[in-house]
Amino acid sequence: MALDELVQLVTNPPDGEEWTERNQVVFKGLLGTSTGRYPAVAQKDIAVRAPGMSIEKGVPFAAYIHASNPSSGAYGGMSFALFPIGSGPCLISMVVGTQGLSPDEAVLSRPGHGRKIQAICSWLNKRFGDGKLIAWAKQDPVRVDLDVPDNVRKQFDQCGSVFDRYGRVLYALFRSDKRDAIEAALGAFLDLLFEERRYQPLRSAQVHSQEIRRLWFEHLFSAVDRGEVATLLRDRRYVIIQGPPGTGKTRLALHLLEQNYAGRGMSVQFHPNTTYENVVGGLAPEQSSSSLGLHFAPKPGYLMRAASEAAKNPESPYLLHIDEINRADLAKVLGEAIYLLEADESAPRRITLPYDFGGTRGSTLHLPANLHIVGTMNSADRSIALVDLAVRRRFAFVKLWPDARVVQEFACPLMQTAFKDLLSLFVEHASGEALELAPGHSYFLEGDEEKAAARLKVTLAPLLEEYLAQGFVGGFAEPIRGYLQWIDGLIRG
Repeated sequence: MALDELVQLVTNPPDGEEWTERNQVVFKGLLGTSTGRYPAVAQKDIAVRAPGMSIEKGVPFAAYIHASNPSSGAYGGMSFALFPIGSGPCLISMVVGTQGLSPDEAVLSRPGHGRKIQAICSWLNKRFGDGKLIAWAKQDPVRVDLDVPDNVRKQFDQCGSVFDRYGRVLYALFRSDKRDAIEAALGAFLDLLFEERRYQPLRSAQVHSQEIRRLWFEHLFSAVDRGEVATLLRDRRYVIIQGPPGTGKTRLALHLLEQNYAGRGMSVQFHPNTTYENVVGGLAPEQSSSSLGLHFAPKPGYLMRAASEAAKNPESPYLLHIDEINRADLAKVLGEAIYLLEADESAPRRITLPYDFGGTRGSTLHLPANLHIVGTMNSADRSIALVDLAVRRRFAFVKLWPDARVVQEFACPLMQTAFKDLLSLFVEHASGEALELAPGHSYFLEGDEEKAAARLKVTLAPLLEEYLAQGFVGGFAEPIRGYLQWIDGLIRG
């Protein structure tokens, strides 16, 4: 395998002139040979720099840099770099050259580059870290004014000299003595470096490359299943599922109600006209024998009714599902009942209500321990007010992202391509706020190739057009327009 020699170099780095020679040989072996990983033509854009210096004289390194840089002295742009560290394996890193961002300012400033670097480091930590920090990524690679944080430095012993000299330009770090972890890190970082230069791995390495990419790409969008949400409800009682449209938030909540709660619960939907009286309770008209034919009497709202139903069988959990929970002004519609939403209280909280609702309720309200609440929140709905911080503190939030595995299993090839291409646009170009608008997998769940194009045109295209009209994807409007033109071209005239 092309990476074997590089793994050996990282594991047992030589000193002096041999460091230079070995790096040149290994780099050459990566490009275009019978056992190489990348095409030989990549040499026109990528070169190796490995100064022959001893550890006593300075900070030795080897870097894969843009070929337009001079053969010596400071260089600029994006690079992959190795630093031999005394005894033990090299520090593997991604670096902005000390000469500045050029010629890679477009790559380094694109949200997708930093986003993918962070996903790689997250995957390496979870897969190989065993509870320790073995990989770290800077939030924004272009922030060369920010040094490696002190708490991160402490996790990478023996690397102090590297941090002292290059700490501000390092934007990703990895160090481990596990061979499989080293191979995974090298494959992930190098594949990304070459991809950003528009070079794909050779056919002989594509299976290995695609598997590595699949593994770290999952960390861009963490998967959440019904069991995890059910556990969170059991432990925290109050949960909000948020995410882009089409990710199955409501479907997940209804499955929870039917399968995990055996139907014990109720489902309601909030909207801008939802009131305190709807949610907690208040005066409402009812028929009477008076001359007016009606009078006003206290009527319990969703929360009070759910609490009463749950209290009838304290041993069985009861679920109140609130769809589109953020479309109402939560602080207003909950009123003083927000005081009750404390999952960790040893003694149940109670509030006094302005009316006597009769029966066992009277004029007090408390939420029994077996009452759980799950809300769903569409992160694309920008017309609603932000969730009040006091409310946010009382709920556990989980994000539901577009799920490639669902599309792979249930969608036809055209839909799989459409999903992959659109998600790539959001990953590469969307800001953190805009990323939460990435359309979910339900827009692509069509198994019939002949119906797929029409479905994209009547369901997905209007959503993207609305994003454009509202300015939600202003940073990458032209790629979205190009994608819409592709959809339009799928329909034969």
